[in-house]
Amino acid sequence: MENKVLIKLLVPALDRNFDLFIPVNELIWKINKLMVKSISDLTGVGLDIKDTFFLINKTSGTIYNNNDIVIETDIRNGTELVLLCDHTKIV
Repeated sequence: MENKVLIKLLVPALDRNFDLFIPVNELIWKINKLMVKSISDLTGVGLDIKDTFFLINKTSGTIYNNNDIVIETDIRNGTELVLLCDHTKIV
């Protein structure tokens, strides 16, 4: 699995965490969109995909730019990331 990394995603709005494989050759904004959709499908809780979500490295506090490509960041196997949004709407 050279083209994916396994990350631990913490979602404070839901008080849950998930282990996810993410592709290393995608932009952060696409990864955010995929994660929000996946979390909504897995939990049955509707996160509004139109909200602005931020991906933050739990250890370093780095806030990733939406135009960064995953492989060009410090995201590697085992990285713990936090998914925050500017205003969560739970349906």
